[in-house]
Amino acid sequence: MQNYGRDYTRSAAETRRLEKGTPVPEHNGESLIGWADYQRGRVAIVFSTLYAAPLRTRLGDWDRIFYSDYEEAHRLYLGQLRLYHQLADSRPDHFRLVLNTEDLHRHMQEWQSSEENHPVGLVPLMEGADGIRSIDELDEWYSLGLRLIGLAWAGTRYSGGTREPGPLSEEGRRLLEAMADYNFTLDLSHMDEQSVLEALDLYEGPIVASHANCLALLPNFPTNRHLSDRVIRGVIEREGTIGIVPLNSYLRPGWSRAKGDPRAAVPLEMVAAHMDHVCQLAGDARHVGIGSDFDGGFGVQSVPPEIDTIADLQKLAPLLIGRGYSGSEAADVLGGNWLRFLENNLPS
Repeated sequence: MQNYGRDYTRSAAETRRLEKGTPVPEHNGESLIGWADYQRGRVAIVFSTLYAAPLRTRLGDWDRIFYSDYEEAHRLYLGQLRLYHQLADSRPDHFRLVLNTEDLHRHMQEWQSSEENHPVGLVPLMEGADGIRSIDELDEWYSLGLRLIGLAWAGTRYSGGTREPGPLSEEGRRLLEAMADYNFTLDLSHMDEQSVLEALDLYEGPIVASHANCLALLPNFPTNRHLSDRVIRGVIEREGTIGIVPLNSYLRPGWSRAKGDPRAAVPLEMVAAHMDHVCQLAGDARHVGIGSDFDGGFGVQSVPPEIDTIADLQKLAPLLIGRGYSGSEAADVLGGNWLRFLENNLPS
C-alpha cells in the first residue's frame, strides 16, 4: 500500500487501469486485491501486514519501505499500524479492525446476515520483529492492536530467517517469553527451521505459519523458505493453522516470471495439493487455510492462471471436493479454520 501508493478501497481492475504505463506492474505485477474483489470473494477478514525490509535486501531505488537500523524499523512498523487505524477510522464502510472476540463475533454476524457489501476485517500481523526495539514495548504494541508477530523475514536480531539461516538468539528467546504473557500469536513464516524447532519447544502461546508451503512438495527448493513435515506436524500438534501461498515460484521450483515462464505451467490444483498434504499429515482438514500474501511483492502475472483477483480463490473449493473433501471441509480450508483459530486465540 505504501510502497506503490495503492488505494485498496478501489477494485483491482481500477488499480490496474491507473497503474498502466507506470513502473509499478514491472516491479510488483498487476494488483490482485481491492475492496470490490474482497466482496465478490466473500473475504471477510485478512491479516493486515506490518512489513519493512532491512536495507541489505533492498531491491532498487523504487523500493522505499526499508530500514537501516532498529530505530528506523520501529518508526516504519509503528507508522504502518497507525495507518491501519487511520484507514478503519476514515473508511469504516470499507475496513474495520478486529482485535478481540467481541469484534470478531459482531463482524462475522454482519457478514453472515446478508450477501450485501460489508467492511473487511483487519487483524494486524508484524512480519519481521526488528521494529520491536525491546520487550518493554510489547504493552504498547498490544494496546495498539498488534495480534500476531513473526520474528523473521530475512534474518533479524531475534531469529534466523529466509536466506539467512540460524537459531533463535538470546534476545529472541526473551522476546518469546514476553510475548507469551500477552498471548501474541507467533507466526513461523520466514523463520529458519533451526529457530522454528526451538520456538515450537519454547513458546507457550498460539502458533501459526500464516503464509508458507510444504517443502516435501518442493524438491530442491533453493532457500529455507518452506515448512518440512517435521515443522508442519509441530504446528498441527499446537493446534495451529498453516496458510498456503498461491505463488507460482512457491508451487513449482524454478518457475520465474523474469524468465517468462507461463502461468499455465502452475495450475491452481497445485495449491490444493499443498493443502491436501497438510491435511494428510494432520489426519483432518482443520489445520490449513489460505495464506495468499497478495499484499506482498507479486501480482497476477505470478499466480496460477485460474486467478485474476483474490475473489477467484473460491475456485479452490471444487478442487478440494474433487480430492474427496466434503463441502464443509472445503469451507473450513477456505476460511473456517482461520476463523476458529481467531475465536480461540484473540482476547475476549
